[in-house]
Amino acid sequence: MNATNAAWPGDIYTALKEHHVEIIANVPDAAHAQLLKASEADPDMRVVTLTTEEEGIGLLSGAWAGGRRGVLLMQSSGVGNCINALTLPQLCRIPFITIVSMRGEWGEFIPWQVPMGQATPKVLDAMGVHLFRVDEASEVGPATDAAIKFAFNTRRSVAILLSQRLIGAKVFKSVE
Repeated sequence: MNATNAAWPGDIYTALKEHHVEIIANVPDAAHAQLLKASEADPDMRVVTLTTEEEGIGLLSGAWAGGRRGVLLMQSSGVGNCINALTLPQLCRIPFITIVSMRGEWGEFIPWQVPMGQATPKVLDAMGVHLFRVDEASEVGPATDAAIKFAFNTRRSVAILLSQRLIGAKVFKSVE
């Protein structure tokens, strides 16, 4: 499946709207392109492009303190940048939601994506982040809904891991 023509990003968008998520913090990634486009077109949502992933944790924690809900979109390679920052929502019992597009799995062609792709679930688990892994398009909507409910009801951190099998393996395109 290719992330650019899949229907599942709409399921994520629907769940975000149903749960009154207003802020979409992100480090741009092709797997999140459709969701970002829909969010940018929505006057009730604000898309904030970050220079590094951990900025999103501070941004969304502050948004929560101000009565607003948000989500952080990132690629698995950015999870390592967030380790220290993940303590903020954990210690302050701030609901934190991240949607992570996985790399280093199914059909990966870049060797340096593999180590962080393999470490991502372990790192998030070690930081007290509850994981919701999605491998099939039919699971995206229910998993996103369940993760958002879990985060806001228990005031804990969650990560929705979108597997590379779901989003599709990126391919090398040579410049000719």
